[in-house]
Amino acid sequence: MAPRRKNLGKLLTANAYPGRGIVVGKSSDGKCAVFAYFIMGRSENSRNRVFVEFDGGIRTQAFDESKVTDPSLIIYSAVRTVGKDVVVTNGDQTDTIADALQNGKCFRHALMTRRFEPDAPNFTPRISAILHFGKRAKDFSYEMSILKSADSKGKACNRFFYAYEPVSGVGHFIHTYLKDGAPLPSFEGEPTRVKLPASCEELCDELWNSLNPDNKISLVCRYTNLATGEVKQIVKNKNAD
Repeated sequence: MAPRRKNLGKLLTANAYPGRGIVVGKSSDGKCAVFAYFIMGRSENSRNRVFVEFDGGIRTQAFDESKVTDPSLIIYSAVRTVGKDVVVTNGDQTDTIADALQNGKCFRHALMTRRFEPDAPNFTPRISAILHFGKRAKDFSYEMSILKSADSKGKACNRFFYAYEPVSGVGHFIHTYLKDGAPLPSFEGEPTRVKLPASCEELCDELWNSLNPDNKISLVCRYTNLATGEVKQIVKNKNAD
């Protein structure tokens, strides 16, 4: 028997700092492929961001360029479209995966070349997902991954990969940090099985309203109709809303 689905809003309300998070799955009415990605931050440098849309994707951008102190781990393409695949990640591994796909390689191959972020002592995990779309609605599938430090000194990397056949109303949720802390403890276990609503608006409201108001920064939710290809996307930015 499959594990019970958890309430995404309750999970987030109970966690002041899950960090960055990815949700992927299928809408409750079975009509849409779904993903959402959010970012949070505690430092001024991290909070000084917005999501910006570009052709087929989403990137982070400084809200106030004059306040940027280190762009290396906070400015990146979070979402990219490559052919019929959509890549969603929490860092510049988005480009690593996209480049690999364009050269005939796969999601797993690309991430085997990458490690967690070099931000000791946290060693923030790299979380990634890819949505595969075929010619028919039933061809939709998705994969997720997390790259984590294997030790407290960041000398080794553990790489975990998960492949899913979609089920209506079911999403899988992975985030960088288990909870707030010093250093920040990495996410543990498999992606969490969660409930997904029928509409993009409902998921967006549930996520945005459940994220800690002090730490949340930006959110993107996208629903892709599997029969028509129609895309509904909502972007929320704390610095612009």
